[in-house]
Amino acid sequence: MGKIINIDNGGTLTDFCVMEGADVHYAKTLTTPYDLSKCFFDGISKVSEKIYGKEDAARLLLEADYVRYSTTQGTNAIVERKGPRLGLIMSAGSSTDALTTSASQQELFTSLVGDRVGYIDTSLSEEALEVAVIKTINDVVTRGAVRVVISLTEADFVALEKRLIRIAQRKFPSHLLGAVPVVVASGLSDEADISLRTWTALFNAYLHPAMERFLYSADHRLKAAKCNNPLLIFRNDGGTARVAKTTAIKTYSSGPRGGMEGVKALAAHYGVDKMLSYDVGGTTTDIGLIENGEIQSHYRGEVEGVKIAFPLANIESAGVGGSSIISVDNKVIKVGPESVGAAPGPACFGLGGANVTITDIAFLAGIFSPETFFGGELNLDIDKSRDVVETQIAAPLGIDTEQALQQIMDAWVSKISSSIHDFAEIDGQTTFAAFGGAGALLATTLAEKAGINKIIIPGLAAVFSACGIGFSDLSHGYRSQLPESAGDSRNDALKTLAEQLVERARRDMFAEGVDLSECEFSWELLSDEQGSGSEIADIENYVLPADLAARADLSLGLSVVKKIEHFSFAPVGNETKSDAVSAGTRNIMVSPGSWQEVPVYRLEDQVPGATAQGPAIIEEEYFTGKINENWQFHISSNRDVLIEKN
Repeated sequence: MGKIINIDNGGTLTDFCVMEGADVHYAKTLTTPYDLSKCFFDGISKVSEKIYGKEDAARLLLEADYVRYSTTQGTNAIVERKGPRLGLIMSAGSSTDALTTSASQQELFTSLVGDRVGYIDTSLSEEALEVAVIKTINDVVTRGAVRVVISLTEADFVALEKRLIRIAQRKFPSHLLGAVPVVVASGLSDEADISLRTWTALFNAYLHPAMERFLYSADHRLKAAKCNNPLLIFRNDGGTARVAKTTAIKTYSSGPRGGMEGVKALAAHYGVDKMLSYDVGGTTTDIGLIENGEIQSHYRGEVEGVKIAFPLANIESAGVGGSSIISVDNKVIKVGPESVGAAPGPACFGLGGANVTITDIAFLAGIFSPETFFGGELNLDIDKSRDVVETQIAAPLGIDTEQALQQIMDAWVSKISSSIHDFAEIDGQTTFAAFGGAGALLATTLAEKAGINKIIIPGLAAVFSACGIGFSDLSHGYRSQLPESAGDSRNDALKTLAEQLVERARRDMFAEGVDLSECEFSWELLSDEQGSGSEIADIENYVLPADLAARADLSLGLSVVKKIEHFSFAPVGNETKSDAVSAGTRNIMVSPGSWQEVPVYRLEDQVPGATAQGPAIIEEEYFTGKINENWQFHISSNRDVLIEKN
């Protein structure tokens, strides 16, 4: 087994995890939003130094069997509403009412599309239709659209949309400067539901430009560096594929899904039936649930509360993170959803940041140390943190700085806790998994507020989403509507559709350099109305199960997987208990006006079985956690921090 490079790109930091057998090396670098390829290759160089003792990115790439990449850029773009202005063209006589039946849909539609909507009469003659297509596209472009989605409501929408896109491509050829890209919804899904199909296409169009520019740029640079294999993109369904075979919507929430793959493996490793995870990045906190060994998923995925045509893991992205902007609005502390990102970053970074973040608060409260935060690599300025807190929070509220620190921490924890309680029911069997750069920070405080008594902070918490990608395989999935018919003709249609899906899989896997004979197949028949289905054990018989044969709303799904060697955790449970070794003390704020010297435990100094009581600080190169009084921690053989309330 050669080296496997896993990369998780976040809005503030980009994480790198290189695995080779039982050896793991990792690093972090500041995300460079102006050029994502810069932080990509900066991180490759940085982690290569940890492996070889000196920077040698070229050698690392030559020795890599796989380079896998996930990103929260899509999630962050939608959370922060940062994307291209879209235009939408629908059938004459229809309306957008079906797309805006909820407050979530209405708000999103206004942000993404607004009034840039046009209608076309598809019954027109070919000549008249050409004129209508040109006029309607020009109309939505004049109103500001830079990408256009066509989604029709007629029963034969697939054929009609193909007809319109041919006209658009002929009249607005892509080689012309300023040509506006036009796509059809049926190119992504033949889902009969107009809302599901249209929203899927809108989200994909919103994410596509930025994803395309960066991913192809990174792939080309890897090839120039003589990397043996193409860049593989980790998707939100838990699989990976090369850039050319990945749609933009599949990158949405892919970083959080990587974390969930890691949590799934972690829960199995520790025998936990119900594990609630929260991954605190720079811009968002991603909340997920593993129950009975499975990632909780939606048959119809949801993006910001809006259903789409693809399945998605049930991950809630709350607009609060380590770099979320904290402000005062009408005498109330507001947390997020806007983020300062890595540039300019928190005020303490000294890069021009002029807003309060929880990172600034943790420094002022004594939890973080400038000497150890981010491996001591950043030249931090605590005075800048104090200035923004005093002017932007304390003064408007008429309170002192320490009261402001406490109220900000309370507001930050409350926002995450509220999202957790909205997301899942917590009981006595629930264990927290806290990861991400800021996941450990106030984990025990958050657990107390959420009513949870057990926490696991993975030893690789700061890069755990990148680590989780190490459990993924090369895969492709397909789903298509089964034509309505009766009796044997329906089974014939099933056979035809199955053969078409297999042929698509053959082509896609060939493009991945894999023969279909090397892959595992799984088939599924799904009832669209109920969001449930039946696995088909033997597709070769092409006979519909009796419980589904009479249903009109059936989809056939195919998943094709080429197994890749996975990362594995170290065995746990046989540790010998000992006292944890303190690296010194740190003076932290317990409450306004009250400070306490508490021991600091460096994770790398501890042996398996090391145990200590709170209050304390536990930290490693890229994460720091405050352990409250009445909690104790234990270090497992896998270097994970197991925390339990006394």
